[in-house]
Amino acid sequence: MSDRPASEKMRIIHDTKRPMLGDYIDALFDGFIELHGDRYFADDHAIMAGIGWLGSTAVTVIGHRKGRTIEQNMDANFGMANPEGYRKALRLAHQAEKFHRPVICFVDTAGAYPGLGAEERGQGEAIARCLYEFIELKTPVISIITGEGGSGGALALAVADRVLMLENAIYSVVSPRGCASILWKDPTREDEAADALHITARDLYAVGMVEGIIPEGNSNAQLIRNVGRALREQLSALAAEPSMDSLLQKRYEKFRKVGVFRQIHQDDEEGV
Repeated sequence: MSDRPASEKMRIIHDTKRPMLGDYIDALFDGFIELHGDRYFADDHAIMAGIGWLGSTAVTVIGHRKGRTIEQNMDANFGMANPEGYRKALRLAHQAEKFHRPVICFVDTAGAYPGLGAEERGQGEAIARCLYEFIELKTPVISIITGEGGSGGALALAVADRVLMLENAIYSVVSPRGCASILWKDPTREDEAADALHITARDLYAVGMVEGIIPEGNSNAQLIRNVGRALREQLSALAAEPSMDSLLQKRYEKFRKVGVFRQIHQDDEEGV
């Protein structure tokens, strides 16, 4: 696998010839049926969700949608979901839980949409609800970061038993452009921010943030085949778990271990 700097990977993942959500769905999932709407407000085109078959396994697929043309990107809001998109995702996740279908998420967004209307309709609450409920979702969940994994907009679909990254993907608490704007008041320094954030697949695998890196190969067809192989392997491993309680406990512990913590006992720190 390549060991390119994050700034170079950013240019790779923004290439419109790179596979997008629709390409993965067409190539990997038979009989896919898209489902729409959050049953509260609207159907957000930035989130595409539905049901299909991966081999002999019925699955629910949820992902960020982008486009190759300006018209397609405007329709999908450049992959930046509104709260109704995350509520649609959660609705489909609970449906998957009811019918015992694994959930497969494809993450590719610079972040959730920060517009006035999105905030008025509860953007923060919608993302928080995804985090809160996906951690206890009683069905296997796999998330693959295929391009950008930016901020809470990405994390909302990445609370999973297995989080995988394509080798050129990035995953960060903030987009490099957003980081440069905050730190230096200069968004043109996004390349510098990207390299400083340590957001590549290798970086995150090394610290245990993701469970695997999917090699991309030399063509889009090879990339998609590798994704399909990884999905089948992970679904097989998750199906071998002794019980749903065991799966949920491991999912919970996985996220509890993220970060570095130090316990302080009050009795030992009196007077400090």
